[in-house]
Amino acid sequence: MTTDTNPITPARVTAYETLGGAPGVRQLVSRFYALMDELPEAYAVRCLHPESLQGSAQSLFEFLSGWLGGPPLYSEKKGHPRLRMRHSPYAIGPRVRDEWMLCMTQALTEQVADEAFRAQLIQAFAQTAHHLLNTQGGGACPAGHAGQHAPAWASLPGRSSAPETSSTTQDQDPP
Repeated sequence: MTTDTNPITPARVTAYETLGGAPGVRQLVSRFYALMDELPEAYAVRCLHPESLQGSAQSLFEFLSGWLGGPPLYSEKKGHPRLRMRHSPYAIGPRVRDEWMLCMTQALTEQVADEAFRAQLIQAFAQTAHHLLNTQGGGACPAGHAGQHAPAWASLPGRSSAPETSSTTQDQDPP
């Protein structure tokens, strides 16, 4: 007669835990938005965001917390993420997607030393970013928004910001 031994296996470690929990996810989000503000190559995606990135950063942190296997902060606060619906007011074309991915890839490269884990994260983010495409256009700042909030790099010597236009306030922060 054999006895069935059920060894206790360690719980699966989540991407959230591997990134360092809430502090690691906050660091990733912070660096992501800093890059969006600094990189000239991210101008079109930066134009989709309000001048202050605080609300966007908080929303992305809350979303990523649950998406990466940690506490479902975004869902608890706002319900199902419904990413396509929540991003539908914004023209997200290939250029905006690629600029978003440029910032996220760079932030991940700086933070995640494990190449295989980083590649998995980049692939997952790329699939999600591709899913949010809602136009083939979206290559420039939306009408009425260009120059509304010049990114940090625009004030560097030898750089100029987009021409001033009338500013409008956006009601929602895209994550």
